[in-house]
Amino acid sequence: MNSEQNQQNKQLVWDFWQALEAAGGQTVDSAARQYMHEESAWHGPDPINHLRGPEAFVSGFWQPLLDSFPDLKRQCHIFIGGKSNGRIDGLQDGHMWVSGTGYFNATFANDYLTIPASKNRVSIRWGEFCRIEQDKIVETYFLLDLIDLMQQAGFQVLPPSRGVDGLYPPPRANDGILLEAQDERTSAHTLEHIRRFIFDALNSYDQSELKSMGIADYFHPNIHWYGPGGIGACLSLQEFEDNHQRHWLHAYPDRQVQDLDALIAEGSYSGGPGWAGVKATHTGDYLDCSATNKSIEFNGIDFWKLENDQYIENWVFVDMVHLFRQFGIDLFERLRPQSR
Repeated sequence: MNSEQNQQNKQLVWDFWQALEAAGGQTVDSAARQYMHEESAWHGPDPINHLRGPEAFVSGFWQPLLDSFPDLKRQCHIFIGGKSNGRIDGLQDGHMWVSGTGYFNATFANDYLTIPASKNRVSIRWGEFCRIEQDKIVETYFLLDLIDLMQQAGFQVLPPSRGVDGLYPPPRANDGILLEAQDERTSAHTLEHIRRFIFDALNSYDQSELKSMGIADYFHPNIHWYGPGGIGACLSLQEFEDNHQRHWLHAYPDRQVQDLDALIAEGSYSGGPGWAGVKATHTGDYLDCSATNKSIEFNGIDFWKLENDQYIENWVFVDMVHLFRQFGIDLFERLRPQSR
């Protein structure tokens, strides 16, 4: 990885975020054009999905967000950059990425995506990956935890979470914002480790025993796994297995991680987005939804903290609206009777 280029890329994205927050009115468009390529691709949460170019980004996502949350402030918990080393076979040359996650803290002043405004303060989980080429953002993967936002506004469109709701803190060590260059050997080891975990362990499930995944070899017994709204957080390996993994694999026993060309690591942190990053067949009940036997694609973002060759924290996004839409269920339709 080119450390100097990585630092430049991180500075560019950090400046972009500050410029968006500081901009008002017409200056939002100019800020977006300054940092985003004119043909940049933006992949976001359902029902926004895909936008092309900085003007579409502003009109289709950023301005509606500000209209609903006018005092919005970005709080960053993790900030890393790096170069992916290609797909599973490692033969494809990788890309340079910058990523982050945290909260948007704001007052929910006006309805957002038909979610009725609560008029109260909310903290909206966000995760973002930006691909940089020639000092421009050319591609972005971005998720908001819309189910968690609905819950904060007082609406429940999924069954009660098995895990702990509303838990998505910064790293316990408060060391996740890597503005300075990190040791390249440490970063390389972290990248190699997360690739083994994802492509070897997670794809090794034999559809019978949880132990076949070898999760215990990678997750610390006291791992804090911060799941998305509708699933909740699990604060130990045992809770992870009992409250999430067992039910997930019952519903999607043939799940397989796909090629991820945006998997990066810096220092002891790693992360990756995946649009159709996991594919599976929905053959078991999940969150009160009967098996549909449909082929399912998962859009998600993950961040991991490695310590002594075990993961001690994992921040997880799954686009639950997109997932349930593939079941034939519109979670915003479930919201409407409650909002009335």
